Formats: sequence, structure tokens, C-alpha cells
Amino acid sequence: MASKASIPKGTRDFSPAEVSKRNYIINTIQDNFKKFGFQPIETPTFENSDTLMGKYGDEGDRLIFKILNSGDFLKNVEISSEDIKLDLKTILEQSFITLFNKKCKSQNSLEFNTNEDFNEEFFKFFESQFFDVEIPKYSFDKELINKIKNTFSRYRLTLIKALIKYISKSVKNEENLFQSANEFSRSIHTLVFKDAVSGINFKTVAKEISEKALKYDLTVPFARYVVQHQNEIDFPFKRYQIQNVYRADRPQKGRFREFMQCDADVIGSDSLWQEVEFIQLYDAVFSDLKLEGVHIKLNNRKILSGLAEVIGESDKLIDFTVALDKLDKVGEEGVKKEMLDKGISENAIENIQPIFNFKGDFSEKITLLESLLSNSEIGQKGIKELKFLQNAIDAMPLQNAKLDLDVTLARGLNYYTGAIFEISAPENVKMGSIGGGGRYDDLTGIFGLKNMSGVGISFGLDRIYLVLEELDLFPQTISENTKVIFINFGEAEAMYAMKAVRALRAKNIAAELYPDAAKMKKQMTYADKRNIPYVVLAGGNEMNAEVYNLKNMKTGEQNEVSLEELIAKFA
Repeated sequence: MASKASIPKGTRDFSPAEVSKRNYIINTIQDNFKKFGFQPIETPTFENSDTLMGKYGDEGDRLIFKILNSGDFLKNVEISSEDIKLDLKTILEQSFITLFNKKCKSQNSLEFNTNEDFNEEFFKFFESQFFDVEIPKYSFDKELINKIKNTFSRYRLTLIKALIKYISKSVKNEENLFQSANEFSRSIHTLVFKDAVSGINFKTVAKEISEKALKYDLTVPFARYVVQHQNEIDFPFKRYQIQNVYRADRPQKGRFREFMQCDADVIGSDSLWQEVEFIQLYDAVFSDLKLEGVHIKLNNRKILSGLAEVIGESDKLIDFTVALDKLDKVGEEGVKKEMLDKGISENAIENIQPIFNFKGDFSEKITLLESLLSNSEIGQKGIKELKFLQNAIDAMPLQNAKLDLDVTLARGLNYYTGAIFEISAPENVKMGSIGGGGRYDDLTGIFGLKNMSGVGISFGLDRIYLVLEELDLFPQTISENTKVIFINFGEAEAMYAMKAVRALRAKNIAAELYPDAAKMKKQMTYADKRNIPYVVLAGGNEMNAEVYNLKNMKTGEQNEVSLEELIAKFA
């Protein structure tokens, strides 16, 4: 039986047209990277797990794709009972949802309580889904599988009763599906699996069965690269990197499990001129892409530290900034509520009231900050750095982008120590950030190389693609690959055409011959569907006269030309 053709959730295939559009963005970014003096590097698709784990916080670590060791990776491995219990609970939920979607959606909820055949059929499907589809990840442990099967048999009636109860609830209102799946798994989880996992001496296995992981981003591998190759690098080192990264995230619009990052960093210098260059780099790229209305949001970690200091909550800096970062999403009251929930006092919140109405241009916001942070030494340092950037950009105005001071911006707070960047799309496009970055003073310190300051930015390729698509900013010409195609009239004509194709390609002109001597209509339709702008027709008459009949597919105009004239047309 042939397997179903599919790809994993959160990944994508790209058509030739889509690849052309992506390459248009990538080439624009890459050309500007080179123009600004950055050098390319590449790092492996996967790294040692120890390189990545513990560098992104608990949430980030959970999103890292781990790679199983080759060979008999389960030999002498034991698993923690808590890990198994949590896994089995998830498998119960998944099996429940699959049962509902495939078997129960169209059923009347009353039939689940009155028709035993229905109940038995659905339970058998649930059981097969659980053991045949979901549970194979533990097939290496026959003892565990047998124990779970025994509990399924022992608690069969209990399982059916719980299953019917929560399936009926979902049939009545499908919006309850995920809540019902969770309640179902919780209601029977302990009862059914308590005996199944007891007596088995499990321990954590992640490190034992997986020594490698797909890279989560380009920043940590870059830090590893710098430390590993420090004796070969000339500092300050300006590098760019364009590669795929992988995250076990929940897929949604603009968020994928495999996606490309386009990063640029300078490491080995604490000069603020690097930040100035990155602002100019963002502006140059978006100007070349003809994307107007982009906002380069700017903040500084020292500003955030200063705000926490002046309200007497320095020890709650992370809680304070995480809540503040949500101002656009939950509003002023939502931010204040979260701060209170995190133990920040009402008096402290009252002292930063001005930032909730932080309006005006860059200079006006700086003036407000000078007043607010007058008693904070670190805050004043942050203001000094922001002023430097403002003065530099005022002296060298941006082409299209607008520089904006946003004191609520707190991305990358775990490692950013100075400037923080975030790029927002034009206001008429509903999209999250399309780029970001910041200054870090000791990223390489995690690998033993201390006091190596750096600053870097990233372009969100996939989101930029969506923005350009929505605003219809992709040039029409980028989808054109082949400039001219030759119609195939037969063996002799094909040989005549191929000589011309070869001559055109020698001049870097994309040309091709239709491979089969098919009907004229089929070949012309093929050229039309591929948006090939010109077609050459060369039969016996043209061969005798040593000319080519060139047809413009858009206007229908046809002209007889020599080979030299044909090459000149596309050169």
C-alpha cells in the first residue's frame, strides 16, 4: 500500500515562483550584507545538544528538536516515570481528538448513551488509535506496553464511561473539544496508568538517547563558532549567515517549525557606530525592497534597568519588563495587573505612570526619560547611548524607515545588555515583527570566552515575504527564469534549435528547447503557463534561410532574426 504524500506540520514546500520570490528577498539582504562589509559563514544544521540546551531558558529548551543517537540508542536506557506519565496523558488527549474528528463529529450525542454497539465501536477505534498510532514510541519496552494493555482491559468499562461522557460533551458543542480531551485524560490518567508505570525504574533519558539537536537559532551556534575559531578570526569580526533553523513550536500564520534566518553580527567591538550601521542596514534593505512605512523600534536594556531601579524593583527586572512588553497586547490595565500579580507594589507602578502615555517624537521621548531617570546612573547611561544613535541618524537621515523610541521593548532580555531593536511592518499590514536584534556584552562567555562584546540583527524572511505579497511589491520580472524557449518540430529542427540555445547560454541568457516534438498548441501552452516571454519557431524554411522566427508571447508580434540578432535581443 502506497504511503500518503505529506509533510510535517510547520514545514513547507516551495514552488518555483515562491523560490524566485524568496531568492529576491534573500539576494537583496545578502547584497546589502556584503555592501556593509559582512563576511559569510555557515554552521552545521545540527549541533551538540550541550551547545544549545540551557541557552534559551526553559521555554526555549522545550522547543529544541532533538536527534536520536544512531544504532541501538535505547540500550541500557531507563526513563523517568514522571516523563512516561506526562507522555501517556498527551497520547490520551491526541487519541481522543482523533476519535472525535474521524468517528464522532456527525453522531447524535444521545446515541452514545443508548447504543452499546456505537460505544463498543468507538472504544475499539480509540484503543487501536492509542496502541497502533500513538504508543509505538514506547514499543521498545514490552513490559510497559503489556502493563498498559492489561489496565485497558481491567478498566474497560471505566474507560468507555469516561470516553462517552466527554465525547458527548464535544458533540453537543465542538468548541469544547480540546477542553474535553484534557478533562478526559485527567479523569482516567492516574487510575489507568498508576499500575502501568509503577515498579519500573525509570530515569530521564534525553541526554542518553540524544547527543545532537537541530539548531534553534543562528546566534548561539555563532557564539560557539567564534570561541572555537577565535585564533583564526580577525576582530572585530563582521559576519552574516543565512540558514534554516528549527523550532518545535505550534505552527500558525507567520510561524513555522522550519524557517530561514538572515543574521548579521559584529563581535569584538563595543563601539556604538555598529548600532548606527545596523539601523542604516535595515533602512537600506527595506528601501531596496520598496517597502515603505517600516518602523525601526529602538530601546536600551539600561533604560529598562533604570526604570526598575527608580521604582525600587531592581530585583524584579525580568518580571517588570516582561509585563511592560505586553502593553500593545493587553493594554495599560492588563500590564498593571500582571505587575501586581508578580509582586510589584502599587506605589512602584504609580511612579512609572508616565510611560503608559509615552508619546511624541524621538527627542520628546528622550526628554521625558531624562526626567523620569534623573536619579538612575544606569538609566542615564542608556539615555546617553540613545542620544548618540539619534544624533548620528539625524546627521545621516534614513531613506524610508522611521526610527522610533519604544521603552516597552524588551526582547532578548536574557542576553541583551545595550541597544534593543525590533522592526515592525507598515501600519496597514497586520503582522508581528519582521526583524530584530540588540547588543550583547558576553554571549561568548557561555563557551568560556569572556568580555567579547557584540551586536547583531536578524531579518524575518518569511514574514517579510508575507508583507511583500500582501502589498503586491514583488517585481513581475522575478518569476521569469527562462527568457526564450524553442519549439521542437522534430530531430533535425531540434538540432538546429539546440545550437542556438547553446550560443545563448554562452552569453548567460536563459534558454531552453521543448524536449518533445509535441503538438504546437501543447508547446505554446507550456510556454504561456511558465510565463516565458519569447518563443522561437524554426522549421525547414528557417533552417534553409539560417534565421529564427521570434515571437513575443505578450504582444503576439513575430520577426525573423539571425542568430547574432537573437543574441543581441536578450544580451
